[in-house]
Amino acid sequence: MTMQLTETNNQTQTAGHSQDSSLREQALVHLFLGELLAEMWRTHRRDIEVLKGEVDRGGYDIVLESNGLIRHVQLKSSFIGSKVRNVNVGTKLSTKPGGCVIWLEFNADTLKIERYLWLGGDPGQALPDIGSRIAKHSKSNSAGQKTERPMHREVAKSRFQSVASVESLIHRLFYE
Repeated sequence: MTMQLTETNNQTQTAGHSQDSSLREQALVHLFLGELLAEMWRTHRRDIEVLKGEVDRGGYDIVLESNGLIRHVQLKSSFIGSKVRNVNVGTKLSTKPGGCVIWLEFNADTLKIERYLWLGGDPGQALPDIGSRIAKHSKSNSAGQKTERPMHREVAKSRFQSVASVESLIHRLFYE
């Protein structure tokens, strides 16, 4: 009985992550920004601005400015143990100042961010080449085909660097 209950809870949890993905993503953005801003506060780096676009058209989710540097940040996420091995990155991010991708790995039960993955250049530098593998839509069209997304590239998880802490991430963003 316990095994069946656990399987049911896992199915419910997985379904919740799919059905309420917009809510989950917004919660993760707020949790991430809370950790980032709290760490900057603790370390007396209070020259931070956070901007959030009203429209997702430029390939980024948030803009961070600190230490005289601007970072256009695309956020990606997956729960710990997920089989996700790549993400789609908008090509427009390459044209933005300090474009970078931060992949948040989180606890599926609590949404606690457990690990940060980084794809970006040094502060003041552009996003490194994201490759040429054209991404496809995650859902099929009426003909059952997953069509290409010409303005997005599929980037493997192996291209990302693990970052030990939010403090290390702040250095990657603004101080290295």
